[in-house]
Amino acid sequence: MSNAASDYDQLTAAARQLLAIETLLGSPFTPARPDCLPQIELQPSAAAGQPPAGATMTPEQKAEALAEMDNGEVKGCTKCVLCKGRTNTVFGEGDPDTDIVFIGEGPGADEDASGRPFVGRAGELLAKMLAAMGLSREQVFILNMVKCRPPGNRTPTPDEVASCWDYLVRQLQIIAPKVIVTMGNPSTQTLLNTKVGITRLRGTFQDLPDIGDGLAGTPVMPTFHPAYVLRQYTPENRGKVWSDLQQVMATAGLTVPDAK
Repeated sequence: MSNAASDYDQLTAAARQLLAIETLLGSPFTPARPDCLPQIELQPSAAAGQPPAGATMTPEQKAEALAEMDNGEVKGCTKCVLCKGRTNTVFGEGDPDTDIVFIGEGPGADEDASGRPFVGRAGELLAKMLAAMGLSREQVFILNMVKCRPPGNRTPTPDEVASCWDYLVRQLQIIAPKVIVTMGNPSTQTLLNTKVGITRLRGTFQDLPDIGDGLAGTPVMPTFHPAYVLRQYTPENRGKVWSDLQQVMATAGLTVPDAK
């Protein structure tokens, strides 16, 4: 293949990707560069007085610790009634050494069947959101508040969330992210210990309360859940989500697209 033909194919592929992202998030905007997340020196939390456990771990040690929790505890967990109806637990997946963690409320039918988070229509939209940031699923970590599917995809009860709470806190302590993105009301209100709704909270960084050693003060960006965006697929809602993600990119040290 000639260099000219190769260049044409690359430009065509890039144009198609741009059109797909503009369809999702509205236009005009310039996609972020597909850079890897920068390595950021972890600092002790001023509120908790010590860094999270993952601050002293190598990426390999983080991956091993998460796998041990998943295989040794979560897969066989019977702490709440959700275990009775599950096909698979859904621990979460991604880069254990990432700076950005995305948190939803609970697995749906597709996730329960596969054992992976966000693999249905909402997952497809999340993948497009990440692509607009210049990232892939493999460069962030995606998880849910609870590890088993609530019947009928209902919101997890407080008791169910409490049963999985230790897993969630330990995941965050091991990963030690620089930014947490909560998607929707359940994850946002639980993590921030508030009754304020997502409509009022989204778009403004909040400080994570002292939920575990080293985590207090971690920036949390509340945003709409992809499932909500699919139900209310308006330019306004897509624009709000994109604005939230741009702030996340800036805090994580990623290149933010220039405004037009």
